[in-house]
Amino acid sequence: MRLEPRDQAPDFTRPDQDGTPVSLTDYAGSPLVVYFYPRAFTPGCTTEACDFRDRHERFTSAGYAVLGVSPDPVERLDHFRRKHDLPFPLLSDEDHTMAEAYGAWGVKKSYGRESHGLTRSTFVIGADGRVEHAWYGVRAKGHAARVEAEIGA
Repeated sequence: MRLEPRDQAPDFTRPDQDGTPVSLTDYAGSPLVVYFYPRAFTPGCTTEACDFRDRHERFTSAGYAVLGVSPDPVERLDHFRRKHDLPFPLLSDEDHTMAEAYGAWGVKKSYGRESHGLTRSTFVIGADGRVEHAWYGVRAKGHAARVEAEIGA
């Protein structure tokens, strides 16, 4: 099921790169950008993470926190975050329950073959906990700029 604007954002609690639990309720009353990416250290995911890093100050100046989410284990996320100097938390969703709740996990087609996996997706969640924007199947390069423009950061 895909989320639409005005839907209540699904609650979550996932460990960050340090193993510390992070929940949607931690951001209650503040807007949030949550982006799902398939795997740390791949070219597209590194490009996207670095684009969000390079725009991070603009997001925070506009009042938005940023969270990256992938099925990678905590240790891999810690290494990825340190290597690329990412200023925002990365959440581990190894069992992909968060991705499923957000509609970012499911059947994917690539070169005529079907598989299950994570679809690169981004959500802007308002201070009221409702989805303001939902993008599915996004391209890594340039997407952070699109999100920034859409929210007026």
